[in-house]
Order: sequence, then C-alpha cells, then structure tokens
Amino acid sequence: MSASKLQGSEVRIEHSLNKNEEEFIDRRRNTVQQCLQNHGIHCSQDQVPNIALLGSGGGERAMVGLLGSLVQLEKAGLLELILYLSGVSGSTWCMASLYQEPDWSTKLEAVKDKIIKRLSGPKVSWTDAFAKLKKYYYEKDIFSLTDFWAAMVVTTFVKEIDEHTLTEQWNQQSKDPLPIYTVIDKKSKQIKEADPWFEFTPHEAGYSLIGAFLRVFNFGSQLENGSMIKKQPEIDMLYLQGLCGSALADGEEIVKVIKFIWQHIKGFFKNLFPTIKKILEETGKDPDSPPADKFCQVLLDLVDMNLYVLDGKDPSAFDESIRTMLKDLAEGKGQLIFPVGKLDLGDKEAAKLYMERYTMDVSKYLSLWFKFWPFVSDEAVPAPLLESETRDFEDAGLLLNSPYFSVLRKERNIDLIISLDFSGGDPFMTVREADDMCKEQNIPFPEVIIPPGDLEKPKDFYVFKGQNVPTVIHIPLFNVVNCEGKIKEWRSKYKTFQGPYSAEMITDLMEVAGKNITNNTAKVVEEIREIIEKKA
Repeated sequence: MSASKLQGSEVRIEHSLNKNEEEFIDRRRNTVQQCLQNHGIHCSQDQVPNIALLGSGGGERAMVGLLGSLVQLEKAGLLELILYLSGVSGSTWCMASLYQEPDWSTKLEAVKDKIIKRLSGPKVSWTDAFAKLKKYYYEKDIFSLTDFWAAMVVTTFVKEIDEHTLTEQWNQQSKDPLPIYTVIDKKSKQIKEADPWFEFTPHEAGYSLIGAFLRVFNFGSQLENGSMIKKQPEIDMLYLQGLCGSALADGEEIVKVIKFIWQHIKGFFKNLFPTIKKILEETGKDPDSPPADKFCQVLLDLVDMNLYVLDGKDPSAFDESIRTMLKDLAEGKGQLIFPVGKLDLGDKEAAKLYMERYTMDVSKYLSLWFKFWPFVSDEAVPAPLLESETRDFEDAGLLLNSPYFSVLRKERNIDLIISLDFSGGDPFMTVREADDMCKEQNIPFPEVIIPPGDLEKPKDFYVFKGQNVPTVIHIPLFNVVNCEGKIKEWRSKYKTFQGPYSAEMITDLMEVAGKNITNNTAKVVEEIREIIEKKA
C-alpha cells in the first residue's frame, strides 16, 4: 500500500516518529539536561544526547538482571539520562512489571521490593491460569500458541496475570523512559529484503525500519486497505510478555527449548481435567461422559511420546497405550489413527515429520469426542489464508537477542546505546551480530572488535565508537570483575531454561548485575561527556 492511499486510515507509513513520542522526547530532554548538570556537565538543549538502554533476552535471568541494573543506575543518578528503555524476551518481563507503577523510576526502591516479593512468592494457580486461557479463547478471533505460552508458562516465572494494557500503563507526562517492547516477524526474517523488526510503544506498534505503524490498541484487529474491519480488544501485558518471550514459536529452535514447553504442557494436562470435571458437575453434566480420564491419559502419553522422540528413545510403549485407549473409546470400530509405521529415530527430520502427523491425527480424533473442549479443533486454518491475512510474530531473540534495531531508527537520533547483555552463551554475540546486520543494511554502527581472550574471560565494560555512528557501551552480565573468576559457576547456576529462582538466587543475581553499573558509573559519565563535546 502506498502512503497516499492511507491518508486518514488506521495505518501510518512514514519514516517519522509518532507525534506523542516527539512531544515526550522534548519534555524528557529537559530532565536529561538537568541530570547532566548534577554530574557537572553543562550543555545546551541542542547538545543533550539521546541515550537508549537495551536489555537482552535470557528468561528470568534477564528479568532479574535488568532490575538489578536499573536499581543501581538510579542510585548512581544515571537513570534520568535514559530516553528509551528497550527490551527483548526476558527483559520485557521486567519492563512490564516496572511500568505497572506510574513514575516507577522516582520510587524504584519500593517498586523493586514489590517485584522481588512477588517473584519469591507463590506461583499463579493452575485454576487461575486456565481461567485466563479460556478468557483469551473467548475474547478474540485468533487463538494461538502464544495464548497458551502466556497463560500457562510465562505466569510460572512472573508469578502474576497482568491484565493492564500498554495504553493504560502510560501517561504522556510520565517521568520514566519511553518503553519499547520488541518482537520479530517470523516470515520476514527469512527474506533478506524484508523488515523483521517489530516494536510496541505505548503509542504505536509496527515495523521499525520500513516505517509502517498502527496505533498500539489496534494491534490484532482486522484491517483492510488501512480501514478497520473488525476491532479486537487491546492485547494485555501478559499476552505481550508471552509474545516477546515466545522462543518456541520457531520450529527450528533448539531441542531443549522444545522439551521445556512439552514438560509444561504435560503439567497443564495433569491439572486440567480435575478442573473440567468440576465445570461439568457445576453445569449439571456427567463428568465422566465422555470419559475425560481416558482423554487425559491419551494426551499425557502423547506428550511423553514426543519427549521420548526428542531424546532419541523408543516411544513404542506410549504408541501402544494411545492406540489401545483410542480403540476403547471407539469400542473397537474403525482405524482411529494412521497405521503403525517405522519410526527412524536416527533420521531427526523424518522423526519430526512422523510425530507432527501422529500428533495432529490423534488431536483431530479426540476433537470428535470432546466438542465441549475449545482448544482442540478439527477446523484447521488454511495455510494460504494465514499467509495472506495474518502475520506471525515471535521472540526477537531468535534473530538477535538484543533490541538494537528498535533504537537504530534514523528518526530517533540515538547518540549512545548502553547494551546490558544477559545472554546465556557467547557474551559478545549480540553486539557482533548487530554490527554484521547493520553493515548489510547500511545502518550506521561502530565497528566491533573483541580483544583476544575476552570471549572466555569477558571484562565488565566495552566501548565501540566511530565517526557519525552511535557510541555503543556493551556490558556482559557475568564477567571477570563481578564474578571474581567464577564465570562458569555463575552461568551454570542461572540457566535460561530452569524453574523460577528462589529468593536468595534473585538477591544474588541482582547484586552481581548491579556491580556492573556501580563499577563503571564514572566511565559511562565520561563517554557521555565526550559525546556532548563532539556536538559543541
């Protein structure tokens, strides 16, 4: 669609900032200027630098690490310098918690205590999570794996069901940095010429680089030629956290991640059927007709069968159990699922295709018996319809585990990027990949050169800069300074895919993340001073 056709429409195609964002920036720069004076740096309004703080992905490690870093930024008097706070995956979980509180940056100590108390407390009950999942199903037209991921998995980490929306969280007079939540377009990431980077601010949602946006409360609604066809409810913060942390939306993701969701699905089914039986009893229906216990056992066996195949183990016992149970349900009539075939565990791709067909066939059959259960359906959406009328979004960490491209929009004029890297592996992968991607797309970015030996023993502060490019400060979470030589031990203790952290683990992680700020406050101020001097 051309911009000329979209005048007065719900879609904005322009390489410019939203008017509300521009107004916020003008006001925020006054705050930044005053904060600079507190650090002995005096400059004109034109010299005030635009500073963006990035939080990488990394599950609960990123959530807690970002919180610890922000607390120390506030104590060092640097938080008011930040214009944008942008996150990927786990960092967005921290952001969502913070922005529940208006002007959180002015009362961060109290907000921090509240968040820690919640993360250290009881998890969301299966009953409440299931109720939220049903609400997602009935409130909107498109129900997907993201709804399940948000309600049944993200809640186990964030320990809450946050039904606020982005627009509810934001006041234009806010004293906080402007939040940017980032995801990627799954289809566009596979096309070199396309823009996969998709962002959410309190004002707009859209593609960062090509400049196509709609008002954030219209995300998920049905549009045609820029006009509203069917309005959908604004997505809530729990769903947004699920979308931003939806690593499992990508079929090529590592096996351990797939196992992670299968284990959660298994726990979900174990707790699901007592709830269903209770609902049937309350509505005056027979809780054993159809026999929910057999239905549940088939699904549990199906999950275990998938897990066995992922581990390269023989799943024939589960296959036999599933076929026997389905035969009993059908009273011995007909072929219930496709014939027994040879499952070659040595051919991972063939095994994957076999299990995809097997799982879909079983689910389709079960849906014939359990019409009352809305999450198993035999009405598949045709692939051409999905390709033409909807877009699939997923965790941006599957392409780049840091939200560089949200702040590299030319119109945002960022002078300094402070990248907090909470990744679990290579401590320099995000900044190196950002450099490579920027070169491919001719986006100004400093050259990234890592000193020999630092890959295994990273320091706590790196600066990359050049002519007519933003300065990038890169801070790996675990390093030789704050970990005192025990980097491997810290990485082993805080893995991305593990259960929720204990209160002690949260406190320790916040402390070690905070050291990266307190140990480098003077260096950050010096880099800012140098940027301002270049503007003079």
